[in-house]
Amino acid sequence: MTADAFLLYGAPAVEAEPVRLRAGALTADFVNGNLRTIRHGGIEVLRAIAYIVRDRDWGTYEPALTDLVVDQGPESFSVSYSASCVGPKGIRLDFRATIEGSADGQLVFDVSALPESDFETNRCGFCILHPIAGLAGSPVTVEHTDGSVVATKLPELIDPWQPFKDLRAITHEVRPGVTAECRMEGDAFEMEDQRNWSDASYKTYVRPLALPWPYMLPAGETVRQTISLRVSGDGKVPAAAAIAEPIRVELGEAGPALPDIGVIIYPAEVDAALANLPILSALGPQQLMFHYDPTRGHGLGALQSYARLAAAYSAKTTLECVVSCVGDLDAELSGVAGMVRQAGLKLSAIAVSPSVDRQSTPPGSAWPECPPLEDVYSAARRAFPDIRLGGGMFSYFTELNRKRVPAGQLDFVTHCTCPIVHAADDLSVMQSLEALPFITASARAIFGPKPYRIGPSTIAMRQNPYGGATKDNPGGQRIAMADRDPRHAGQFAAAWTIGYAARVAPVGLEMLTLCSCTGPFGVLAASGEPVESEPRPIFQAVHGLCELAGFRHVAARTSDETRVLTLAGRSAAGKTITWLANLTASEVKVDIFGFERRHLVMTPFAITRIG
Repeated sequence: MTADAFLLYGAPAVEAEPVRLRAGALTADFVNGNLRTIRHGGIEVLRAIAYIVRDRDWGTYEPALTDLVVDQGPESFSVSYSASCVGPKGIRLDFRATIEGSADGQLVFDVSALPESDFETNRCGFCILHPIAGLAGSPVTVEHTDGSVVATKLPELIDPWQPFKDLRAITHEVRPGVTAECRMEGDAFEMEDQRNWSDASYKTYVRPLALPWPYMLPAGETVRQTISLRVSGDGKVPAAAAIAEPIRVELGEAGPALPDIGVIIYPAEVDAALANLPILSALGPQQLMFHYDPTRGHGLGALQSYARLAAAYSAKTTLECVVSCVGDLDAELSGVAGMVRQAGLKLSAIAVSPSVDRQSTPPGSAWPECPPLEDVYSAARRAFPDIRLGGGMFSYFTELNRKRVPAGQLDFVTHCTCPIVHAADDLSVMQSLEALPFITASARAIFGPKPYRIGPSTIAMRQNPYGGATKDNPGGQRIAMADRDPRHAGQFAAAWTIGYAARVAPVGLEMLTLCSCTGPFGVLAASGEPVESEPRPIFQAVHGLCELAGFRHVAARTSDETRVLTLAGRSAAGKTITWLANLTASEVKVDIFGFERRHLVMTPFAITRIG
């Protein structure tokens, strides 16, 4: 392990550099058997073409590659390899892959899979990711499996369901005069709007979700699929951008107030928070969010522990209350209210959500039994008549988009996000920030000016709506759907946190929660890390957000938001504070206009305060 690796990623290893493939104007990065960042003339055509095998909890297998051969010629490239996935009880799925690209804009990715015995999976096949930047809301041509061709558009606001089904091909404009056709063969494909999960892509995937899952791949039966990309047209190839040029940051007009910053507290973490009260006070959150879940055995003792912390640290308090919805709603919620009074816990607000709504209901699935949300909210209002009432989803925007709550009964709506639902590599996690403005715009389109909260949202997943449980990660790897993530302990998380706040600030949130005090989501190091009871790098980022709470958001234009994001706020007295976040593992130069300090050099994943 190197100190630099741990400082940046909270982990002993960095990701391997991708293999850059090139054929004329066509380029792609080869990463762990799949293709990322497929460009033509420097413009991203597809975000990825990946062959994905999922387990019954939607976890992703990490196949072992063998017999890898990469040939790079002057006008073409080719890749071939074998791979295998090992399931429960050693059951194997073997597959053979070939990739070929040529300077005429053709790219073909072909895979043949052969299970040695019946192999259980939720999905086995290709996923194709179209980027959202520059494509959201744009025209596309869709060819269906029946041969019909339809001129349509990619959704601008986030589609809760699949915008396109029974796909054979989809074509979009790369630049004037140049189009890209992506053709999918070997099965029926459909598209989902991955912005629901804060992925920065539209995902076209194999096997419709309306079909049963998990399903079996029969032993000895070959499954073959092929993805073909064809870029064609006479458009001029743009000149390559000068990567060494400084990124320009310019500040604009002041807008809505920046949100209160919350910290999520779980019952098991109260004692640690009290033991580190000076650090919590130095962090300075305006809100404490107390998680209460009777289905996990939380009761009077949990509420009493929260009362101790609320008495020791003066802040607004919100009870994040899971409602079991077993039996009479009035009895359940009035029982919670009685225990809150008995505990002496003073609350500013309560947010309620039925327990079953934490689990996702995918397209084609039956909705679980649940009392009408109108009844849940009415019972909560009767039990807690004197404090603000919130509702929404304690899982992700996906679930809120698919089950749109009756917000007329609420004082605020809320949801969370998580960037490692589908992928956990560094690039995907940082790219998830691109989806956040679409999430907030979609929420505003649904709920209008209703006060709006987001969080707790962290890199690691606190609860898995799509399977039986989150993934254990004792080795500190980069794992999708993991209950802890090493990068939370590194500078990476600090940059991601400032970037997150910058992306959602224009919508005028009431509250934003991006951490806990201690534990796997905490600003303090967890037991077993090299430095215990010391602030992690994310502490500085969250502290900066706490300082900005109540300032007016100042619009910031950044010339390359894939590398640097900017959050600026202006106080009532006219003081402006600006935070910059380098989202990359490379050094970047920044020119800031409107400040005496015009030139900066930012180290990898650095955050910088000005003002």
